[in-house]
Amino acid sequence: MLDDLYTPLATTLFASSIPARLAYTGLDGDPRVVPVGFHWTGSTIVVCTVEKAAKVAAIRANPRVAVTIDTEGFPPKVLLVRGAAAVDMVEGVPAEYLAASAKLVGEAEFPAWEAGVRALYPRMARITIVPAVATLLDFETTIPKAVADLVAAAG
Repeated sequence: MLDDLYTPLATTLFASSIPARLAYTGLDGDPRVVPVGFHWTGSTIVVCTVEKAAKVAAIRANPRVAVTIDTEGFPPKVLLVRGAAAVDMVEGVPAEYLAASAKLVGEAEFPAWEAGVRALYPRMARITIVPAVATLLDFETTIPKAVADLVAAAG
C-alpha cells in the first residue's frame, strides 16, 4: 500500500515546490484543509509550523491526517497519503522546515530569509506524518477506482 511513495513520479512531487494540502479534523469536529510546506524524509512527511497553530492542538487530539500533493494542468498528477501524525516541539528552527522552505525560497534570497526565520521562531512544532496508505494517480496509467469501474462497465 506504500509502493506508490517510491515511484519516479512521487519522487518528483516530493521534490517540487508545490505546497501539500494537509487535511485534519479541527477541535470543533469540522474538517480542515490547509496548504503547507513539507519535507519528505524518505519514510515520513514533515510539516513545521508555529507552536500555537490551530492544527497543532487538533492533530494532538486526533492524529489521523491526509496529505495531497498535486500538479496544475492536465492531466493532473496526484499523490494521496493517509496516515497518523505526531507533534513534537523543537527549540529553534527545525532542519526539515529549512529543507521544505528551500524548495520555495530562491537560492539568492535564502540566507536572508533563514536569518529572519531564525530571529522570529524561538520554538516550532514539528508534525511528522507516517504514511499508512498512499495512492498515486497520473490520469494516464492510473485513475481513481470509481472512474476505472465506470470505464469497465461502459465496455
